[in-house]
Amino acid sequence: MALSGKLIGHVSISKKGDVFHDLFRHNPHNIVAISPDKVHDCELHEGERGVVGSVICWQYTHEGKKKSSKQIIEAVNEENHMIVFKIIGGDLVEELYKSFTIILHVEEKGDGKVATWTFEFEKPDTSVPYPTSLMDYLCNLIKDLDAHTTTN
Repeated sequence: MALSGKLIGHVSISKKGDVFHDLFRHNPHNIVAISPDKVHDCELHEGERGVVGSVICWQYTHEGKKKSSKQIIEAVNEENHMIVFKIIGGDLVEELYKSFTIILHVEEKGDGKVATWTFEFEKPDTSVPYPTSLMDYLCNLIKDLDAHTTTN
């Protein structure tokens, strides 16, 4: 019996949503230069950068292990600074989850701005852990990127 799950993480940031939206949508390869200890490569496999239907492959280190994630851009909302990545290959869906989608959304909240990661996933059974470690990893990546963009 498969088990559906959802996990949400919020990170307060100093930059507007368009900065992160543009970075992840059109210039994800720049993340490699900003945070090389976490992200090692981001390659476009099909389509055009940032276009719905495009396929990208990330190489990264998580929990001390080199991993990969092949993703298709499923949806983009410029106005709401949102991008939806469906994982179609790599460690997450080949070893752990039956399906996995990652959504990045940046919005104004009170006096500040918040980057929100949302994971929607399907576990094959109860032995597969919730992806809390990956959520921590991506929230820390946002903090790294925010620190970099505030100094540049």
